Amino acid sequence: MIKFIFFWLFVKPLVYIVLGINVRKAELIPKKGPVIIAANHNSHIDTLILMSLFPLRQIFDIHPVAAADYFLKTKFRRWFFLNIFGIIPISRDEITKKNPFEEVNNKLKNGKIIIIYPEGTRGEPEVISEFKCGVAHLAKQNPDIPVIPVFMSGTGKVLPKDEGLLVPFICDVYIGQPLFWCGDKKNFMDSLKHSFEELNLFNKKGEK
Repeated sequence: MIKFIFFWLFVKPLVYIVLGINVRKAELIPKKGPVIIAANHNSHIDTLILMSLFPLRQIFDIHPVAAADYFLKTKFRRWFFLNIFGIIPISRDEITKKNPFEEVNNKLKNGKIIIIYPEGTRGEPEVISEFKCGVAHLAKQNPDIPVIPVFMSGTGKVLPKDEGLLVPFICDVYIGQPLFWCGDKKNFMDSLKHSFEELNLFNKKGEK
């Protein structure tokens, strides 16, 4: 209930009224899971925007993949991000034989919506950083589940990296065509990168 109220009274008004985001090709957003949302990452506001793309009734089905060392630092952060954002924490440092995407795979099997940032961390605004291979491993383990590329523009200006003050700024969100595992990691990553480059080009041209 707290999570629903938080997104209803704070997140949705922030995203759609204060920021006033423009979503391009919104019809490509799946009506339900399982689905993997792969997005560029410039700001902490990114996750709020991505979660707001779906109806409130689905808020409990959305799970962002996030760095355990950053989001679980304190007891409060652990409670807040696990319970309010529903994150799936992934360790960036710990070496383990356990499949790091085991919990993610279980969520997908149960029809959930996964948000993942292929760049792995926040980068420079409007610049697509080098992709990590985690999204390819996830797609390989779930070959029948679509990966939806999403490119966001302007979020780095709303809440820049290492800044705590939010600046109202209209953001554009471009939704790409779904991708599926193609049997080869390099080909899949090349296709994903091409999708992001194409969406970024649309952004620069100001296309709808």
